[in-house]
Amino acid sequence: MSKTDWITQEIEALQNAGLYNHIRTIGSPQGAWLSVDGKRVLNFCSNNYLGLANHPALVAAAKKSIDEMGVGPGAVRSIAGTMTLHVELEKRLAAFKGVEAAITFQSGFTANLATIPALVGKEDVIFSDRLNHASIIDGCRLSGAKIIAYEHNDVKSLEKQIQVNLKDFRRALIVTDGVFSMDGDIAPLPDIYEVAKKYDILLMVDDAHGEGVLGKGGRGIVDHFGLHGKVDVEVGTMSKAFGVMGGIVAGKSVIVEWLRQRGRPFLFSSAMTVPDAAACLTAVDLLEDSTQLVDKLWDNAKYFKAEMKTLGFNTGVTETPITPVMLGEAPLAQQFSRELYEAGVFAMAIGFPTVPQGKARIRVMISAAHARDDLDKGLEAFKNVGKKLGVI
Repeated sequence: MSKTDWITQEIEALQNAGLYNHIRTIGSPQGAWLSVDGKRVLNFCSNNYLGLANHPALVAAAKKSIDEMGVGPGAVRSIAGTMTLHVELEKRLAAFKGVEAAITFQSGFTANLATIPALVGKEDVIFSDRLNHASIIDGCRLSGAKIIAYEHNDVKSLEKQIQVNLKDFRRALIVTDGVFSMDGDIAPLPDIYEVAKKYDILLMVDDAHGEGVLGKGGRGIVDHFGLHGKVDVEVGTMSKAFGVMGGIVAGKSVIVEWLRQRGRPFLFSSAMTVPDAAACLTAVDLLEDSTQLVDKLWDNAKYFKAEMKTLGFNTGVTETPITPVMLGEAPLAQQFSRELYEAGVFAMAIGFPTVPQGKARIRVMISAAHARDDLDKGLEAFKNVGKKLGVI
């Protein structure tokens, strides 16, 4: 028996359960339409909320930066990898978000892996929303702190856990996603802040799906709720609405300075690349200049969600452009996705372990890049497949 036979068996079990992830290949720039496995399809999958991933201004900025400064940074930030573009981007992001300071990382995932272990350790406790993203969960595990989950978006559950457990630990951290990526609902951040203030606990929000989406001109969940100066740590990503790549941690200057000293991905992994940093700077320019793209994103989302409900689909509890089409079991969701693909719509099925058993879905990601005609084509495909499979 081979020492890897167990892996083969596990993969076969995933296939038999309808949970195996068939990864499709894209052969075109991101946009409203894609070439996927050689077929032209309507894109309902990408996190490219504002259509910036192939924006001419970002492409031009990336090309120009390569001509002037090369491609790679050549080192970690703390040795010889901090370039003028990184410093400028961090200053611009801090100003954009209305915080004291900001620091960038290679991705939103590494931003969480850097931040949480730097703020709490094995003598401490983390109060974490039960549906927090995998990067938050992994950051919590790496910290060595005691992890206590509270019920999703339930502030009473959070406070009860604090009352029972806080006394047993040195320090504490409350951490929540801002927008939950699978359901599209928004954390009740004002109420969570009041609890954090009452018990004098650090408050951290991961705004990956709120950056460029919520708030004035996409300034995020803290701006959306008018909580400037009250949230200690905002984590975000520039791989979604910003259309590029990279993570951000914004908030109090003392925390940002501490991350420069103790954020392990900052210290031990090479910096953001030159074209990434340049393109991100241009994305900030565009968001500061106009709210047009953010406004169009929300107009598209409201239209699509209203029409899907009219057709009879269950779109869950979403409050954002993330539109889950709830189907229940993973095999049905995968079949639905395949039928959509045949109809010219790229919308992937999501099942366990990304979402709980019995909560499989098609997650539709609406973008400012979509024209109204694109949305109507997608709606027609959903209607036809939904009727064929007995969903509506």
